[in-house]
Amino acid sequence: MSDITRFETGPRMSQCVVHGGIAYLAGQVGEPGKSVTDQTRAVLAEVDRLLALAGTDKTRMITAQIWLADMNTFSEMNAVWDTWVPQGHCPARWTGEAKLATPDYKVEIIVTAAV
Repeated sequence: MSDITRFETGPRMSQCVVHGGIAYLAGQVGEPGKSVTDQTRAVLAEVDRLLALAGTDKTRMITAQIWLADMNTFSEMNAVWDTWVPQGHCPARWTGEAKLATPDYKVEIIVTAAV
């Protein structure tokens, strides 16, 4: 039986859980009210930080699930994503439109990565 390691655990959730050599990140959101560009940059910086905390990095991503409050901002989010994602190490990715936790959130990204 492999261990489960939790990082930044609060009363409702952990920001990252590692089990069986996989790091599972909670959905990351940027500062409410900022643009999609600014929120995406903040989210990806937080993904980098949490992956490092788990002992891995973005070159080891397996999947990325992206939720946008408005699919009309898809190209704006992708402009930031495309400069951040390591070419040759792109994860399987899907993007959809959803109501996020508050109307001020425009993008949420959920990542899994090998450790």
